[in-house]
Amino acid sequence: MKMLEIVPEGAVVARLESDERDSVVAELVDALISAGSAPKKLRDELIKMALERERRGSTGFGKGVAVPHVKHDAVTKMSAAIGISAGGVEFNALDKQPVYSFILLLSPASRPDEHLQAMEVIFKNLSQDTFRRFLRQSESVDDVMTLLADADNQQLTA
Repeated sequence: MKMLEIVPEGAVVARLESDERDSVVAELVDALISAGSAPKKLRDELIKMALERERRGSTGFGKGVAVPHVKHDAVTKMSAAIGISAGGVEFNALDKQPVYSFILLLSPASRPDEHLQAMEVIFKNLSQDTFRRFLRQSESVDDVMTLLADADNQQLTA
Protein backbone atom coordinates (compact mmCIF):
# COMPACT_ATOMS: atom_id res chain seq x y z
CA MET A 1 0.00 0.00 0.00
CA LYS A 2 1.23 3.48 -0.86
CA MET A 3 0.41 6.90 0.53
CA LEU A 4 -1.01 8.14 -2.78
CA GLU A 5 -3.41 5.19 -2.79
CA ILE A 6 -5.03 6.38 0.42
CA VAL A 7 -4.72 10.18 0.24
CA PRO A 8 -6.98 11.72 -2.41
CA GLU A 9 -5.74 15.11 -3.61
CA GLY A 10 -8.95 16.78 -2.44
CA ALA A 11 -8.26 15.61 1.11
CA VAL A 12 -5.12 17.67 1.67
CA VAL A 13 -5.47 20.85 3.73
CA ALA A 14 -2.12 22.59 3.37
CA ARG A 15 -3.15 25.39 5.74
CA LEU A 16 -5.52 24.34 8.48
CA GLU A 17 -7.71 27.16 9.70
CA SER A 18 -8.38 25.45 13.02
CA ASP A 19 -6.19 25.95 16.04
CA GLU A 20 -7.74 23.47 18.46
CA ARG A 21 -8.09 19.69 18.45
CA ASP A 22 -11.82 19.24 17.91
CA SER A 23 -12.03 21.68 15.02
CA VAL A 24 -8.91 20.20 13.37
CA VAL A 25 -10.63 16.80 13.40
CA ALA A 26 -13.79 18.38 11.94
CA GLU A 27 -11.78 20.15 9.23
CA LEU A 28 -10.08 16.89 8.22
CA VAL A 29 -13.39 14.97 8.17
CA ASP A 30 -14.80 17.74 5.97
CA ALA A 31 -11.82 17.34 3.62
CA LEU A 32 -12.53 13.61 3.30
CA ILE A 33 -16.20 14.31 2.60
CA SER A 34 -15.28 16.93 -0.02
CA ALA A 35 -12.93 14.40 -1.64
CA GLY A 36 -15.80 11.90 -1.89
CA SER A 37 -14.31 9.50 0.66
CA ALA A 38 -17.27 9.61 3.02
CA PRO A 39 -20.94 10.54 2.72
CA LYS A 40 -21.88 13.96 4.09
CA LYS A 41 -24.59 12.42 6.27
CA LEU A 42 -21.84 10.74 8.35
CA ARG A 43 -20.01 13.98 9.15
CA ASP A 44 -21.11 14.44 12.75
CA GLU A 45 -20.81 10.74 13.53
CA LEU A 46 -17.27 10.50 12.13
CA ILE A 47 -16.17 13.57 14.08
CA LYS A 48 -17.72 12.15 17.25
CA MET A 49 -16.00 8.79 16.72
CA ALA A 50 -12.61 10.39 16.11
CA LEU A 51 -12.92 12.55 19.22
CA GLU A 52 -14.05 9.58 21.32
CA ARG A 53 -10.89 7.79 20.17
CA GLU A 54 -8.83 10.81 21.22
CA ARG A 55 -10.43 10.77 24.67
CA ARG A 56 -9.34 7.14 25.15
CA GLY A 57 -5.76 8.10 24.30
CA SER A 58 -4.18 10.75 22.15
CA THR A 59 -3.13 9.82 18.65
CA GLY A 60 -0.54 12.60 18.86
CA PHE A 61 2.49 10.36 19.12
CA GLY A 62 5.03 13.16 19.36
CA LYS A 63 7.51 14.90 17.09
CA GLY A 64 4.79 17.25 15.85
CA VAL A 65 2.47 14.65 14.31
CA ALA A 66 -0.88 13.04 15.07
CA VAL A 67 -2.77 10.23 13.34
CA PRO A 68 -6.41 10.26 14.41
CA HIS A 69 -8.30 7.34 12.94
CA VAL A 70 -11.85 6.03 12.59
CA LYS A 71 -13.30 2.72 11.44
CA HIS A 72 -16.89 2.85 10.22
CA ASP A 73 -19.28 0.32 8.68
CA ALA A 74 -20.55 2.74 6.02
CA VAL A 75 -17.06 3.57 4.74
CA THR A 76 -16.20 1.56 1.64
CA LYS A 77 -12.70 2.78 0.79
CA MET A 78 -9.62 3.41 2.90
CA SER A 79 -8.71 7.07 2.75
CA ALA A 80 -6.76 9.67 4.67
CA ALA A 81 -6.82 13.43 4.96
CA ILE A 82 -3.65 15.39 5.64
CA GLY A 83 -3.65 18.73 7.39
CA ILE A 84 -0.82 21.10 8.27
CA SER A 85 -0.94 23.74 10.97
CA ALA A 86 1.56 26.58 10.76
CA GLY A 87 1.19 27.52 14.42
CA GLY A 88 0.71 24.07 15.91
CA VAL A 89 -2.21 22.66 17.87
CA GLU A 90 -2.38 21.36 21.44
CA PHE A 91 -3.34 17.72 20.84
CA ASN A 92 -2.29 16.11 24.14
CA ALA A 93 0.64 14.52 22.29
CA LEU A 94 2.82 12.01 24.11
CA ASP A 95 5.76 14.43 24.14
CA LYS A 96 3.49 17.31 25.32
CA GLN A 97 4.52 19.37 22.27
CA PRO A 98 2.18 20.99 19.71
CA VAL A 99 1.15 19.03 16.62
CA TYR A 100 1.79 20.56 13.20
CA SER A 101 1.01 17.66 10.84
CA PHE A 102 -2.13 15.53 10.96
CA ILE A 103 -3.13 12.43 9.03
CA LEU A 104 -6.73 11.39 9.68
CA LEU A 105 -7.33 7.82 8.51
CA LEU A 106 -10.84 6.65 7.67
CA SER A 107 -11.22 2.89 7.27
CA PRO A 108 -13.96 0.41 6.46
CA ALA A 109 -14.77 -1.40 9.72
CA SER A 110 -15.03 -4.68 7.83
CA ARG A 111 -11.38 -4.59 6.67
CA PRO A 112 -9.15 -4.39 9.77
CA ASP A 113 -6.15 -5.84 7.91
CA GLU A 114 -6.20 -2.94 5.42
CA HIS A 115 -6.48 -0.50 8.32
CA LEU A 116 -3.33 -1.98 9.85
CA GLN A 117 -1.52 -1.86 6.50
CA ALA A 118 -2.43 1.80 6.07
CA MET A 119 -1.31 2.63 9.61
CA GLU A 120 1.96 0.82 8.94
CA VAL A 121 2.61 2.88 5.79
CA ILE A 122 1.69 6.12 7.55
CA PHE A 123 3.90 5.43 10.57
CA LYS A 124 6.78 4.21 8.40
CA ASN A 125 6.83 7.61 6.72
CA LEU A 126 6.16 9.64 9.86
CA SER A 127 9.03 7.89 11.63
CA GLN A 128 11.45 9.51 9.16
CA ASP A 129 12.76 12.92 10.21
CA THR A 130 13.02 14.04 6.58
CA PHE A 131 9.40 13.16 5.80
CA ARG A 132 8.12 14.92 8.94
CA ARG A 133 10.20 18.02 8.23
CA PHE A 134 9.11 18.26 4.58
CA LEU A 135 5.47 17.63 5.50
CA ARG A 136 5.52 20.40 8.10
CA GLN A 137 7.19 22.78 5.61
CA SER A 138 4.69 22.03 2.81
CA GLU A 139 2.84 25.16 1.77
CA SER A 140 0.49 23.77 -0.87
CA VAL A 141 -1.44 20.69 -1.89
CA ASP A 142 1.13 20.17 -4.66
CA ASP A 143 3.96 20.19 -2.10
CA VAL A 144 2.21 17.51 -0.05
CA MET A 145 1.34 15.35 -3.07
CA THR A 146 4.93 15.57 -4.35
CA LEU A 147 6.19 14.52 -0.91
CA LEU A 148 3.82 11.55 -0.88
CA ALA A 149 4.92 10.52 -4.37
CA ASP A 150 8.57 10.76 -3.33
CA ALA A 151 7.88 8.72 -0.20
CA ASP A 152 6.02 6.10 -2.26
CA ASN A 153 9.00 5.92 -4.58
CA GLN A 154 11.32 5.78 -1.55
CA GLN A 155 13.29 8.75 -2.81
CA LEU A 156 13.53 10.31 0.62
CA THR A 157 16.65 9.73 2.63
CA ALA A 158 17.00 10.16 6.35
